[in-house]
Amino acid sequence: MQLIISDDKAHLKFAPITLTRPLGELRIGMFTIKERWQMILNSTESSFETENPFLQGAFPQSDTHDNAIVVNARVIPNHKMASEILGLQPNEELRHNDMWIARKGIPKTFVKCLNPPTAILENRWDLYLKNEAVINADFALYTKDKKSQALSRSNTIIGDSFQIFIEEGAKVEACILNTQTGPIYLGKNSEIMEGSMIRGPFSISEGAGVKMGAKIYGATSIGPHCKVGGEISNSIFLAYSNKGHDGFIGNAYIGSWCNLGADTNCSNLKNNYGHVKTYCYESNKMIQTDVTFMGLFMGDHSKCSINTMFNTATVVGVSANIFSSDFPNKVIPSFSWGPEMEKFKFDKALEVAESMMQRRKITMSKEELHILRNIYDLS
Repeated sequence: MQLIISDDKAHLKFAPITLTRPLGELRIGMFTIKERWQMILNSTESSFETENPFLQGAFPQSDTHDNAIVVNARVIPNHKMASEILGLQPNEELRHNDMWIARKGIPKTFVKCLNPPTAILENRWDLYLKNEAVINADFALYTKDKKSQALSRSNTIIGDSFQIFIEEGAKVEACILNTQTGPIYLGKNSEIMEGSMIRGPFSISEGAGVKMGAKIYGATSIGPHCKVGGEISNSIFLAYSNKGHDGFIGNAYIGSWCNLGADTNCSNLKNNYGHVKTYCYESNKMIQTDVTFMGLFMGDHSKCSINTMFNTATVVGVSANIFSSDFPNKVIPSFSWGPEMEKFKFDKALEVAESMMQRRKITMSKEELHILRNIYDLS
């Protein structure tokens, strides 16, 4: 079965994280949106439908044909929906209220979804706001009928130990693990170092690590090969990003290949406890939200120096290099450099990005370079 994951014309709603990827590559819960759709529909072949032209080289769409199923990346599915989606006939569309979920061909007939999805993503802050429900659903689905690796007796468990799942090669010693508020999942070859305190729901992906003495509150998801420490609350890290030292990050979403310097902190609550305003790439202006807690959104390849202080609801674009003795602006464009937000020279920015990737023995592809070049030209 051919699976096509559609942005639903919403990629700017989720920028800056989606400036370098389609919605289907975003992480929420234990998986990316693509990984979850593939698992639920038992599909190994997938592609993307995005209106962003410079993403299409790195994330091409397969030729649509009658048997292809197109799914909405803004929908977080559950296994109960699988039979309804797989049972779609040509030119049928499955809908939940006003939201389309999946279609086959050109929609002419609309079918009501009998099993509501786990979550629907309306705005980028839904990624962390709905992360708790998604981790809980993912854990129940993925760990069913699977056996966890043994948990060392050096750890202190608060709650149900069966709500902890440890993949092969994962390590956790002398930590406090609290499952009273949700499950804890350790991916293959991940490590939680001694002295860390983890409160579920929490997910750490393959090859990622938590540094000694970290304090992590749910609902938090750490993507593959990230290194994190200090204090983290209700945040998501994509892949290959580092927050290796003390400092607080809360209600945040951090892209790939980012590095947060020691003692970086972000505010996630206004002093007057009011609803926050934040920058919207879709309207190209600040917008009022109905959200009280909102921290940092950071695009791929961005870096900040030690002691960086981010204001509530700060938005950082792609490949920014941030250093300042004061609070940086709440909106930091892509390829910004320094306290005055000068434009980062492309060759210098590329040198920084490639140096970080080479440390992980990964080479930037020509398609990734094409994406960065386009974002630079538009910034």
